[in-house]
Amino acid sequence: MSVPYSEDAQVKLIESGDQVTLYIDGGQAMQGWEQLLMWRSADLLCQCGSEFLEVGLGLGLSALRIAEHPNTQRHMVVEKYQEVIDLFYARHPRPPSTLEVVKADIFEYAFRLEPESLDGIFFDPYLSSKVSYDPRELWHEVMPRLVRSLRVGGAFVPYFATKPELRSPYYQFFDRVIVERHPYVAYSGTEYTPDNSGEAFIQCFIKMRP
Repeated sequence: MSVPYSEDAQVKLIESGDQVTLYIDGGQAMQGWEQLLMWRSADLLCQCGSEFLEVGLGLGLSALRIAEHPNTQRHMVVEKYQEVIDLFYARHPRPPSTLEVVKADIFEYAFRLEPESLDGIFFDPYLSSKVSYDPRELWHEVMPRLVRSLRVGGAFVPYFATKPELRSPYYQFFDRVIVERHPYVAYSGTEYTPDNSGEAFIQCFIKMRP
C-alpha cells in the first residue's frame, strides 16, 4: 500500500512576531492561529472517555489540550517525523505525564491498534502533495482499523473543514456526527484556507455500534 508521506521531508518552524508556522515538505502544516479550533476539537473528543490517540503532532496545541484535560488518563500521539517531535519537546520540555509521543507511520501503526482500546481519535496528519498514492486503497484499508480501535460511544475528530459538507471518506464509517460552526481568522499568508477569515466546521463522528 502506498502512503502519502515524503520520507525525506524538510521540517521547519518559522516564528515571526506573533505568528508561528510549521512547514513540512515545503507546505504549511500548521499555524498558531488555529489554537481555538484545536482546543474545541480536543474538548469534544475528551467528552467521550479517557484514553485517546492523536495522529499528527503539529505544534502540539491539541495534544497538550487533550493531555491536560481532567478526563484524560492516557493520550498517545503518533507522528511521522522526528524533527516535528524534537521541535515540540524543545518548546515544551515538561509535558503532562499523560502524554506519550511515538514516532511512527499511522498507515502502518493502525494495523497494530487493539480493538475497542480507545475512546477517541483526533486525526490531523500532514499528507504530502508531492507523493503519489491511491486514496481509495489507503482509506478503505486504514479507516476500518481506526474505527475498530474505538469503543462504542468513542469519537473520531478530523481536522476542521472550511465547508459545511461532511468530510469524506470519514462519514462513510460512522452513523452519527456532531457538527459545530466556529469563526476563524487566519494569517494574511495562510495558504490552506479560502480566505483570511470565515467559518470553520468541526465534525465529531461517533461510533454507535461494535
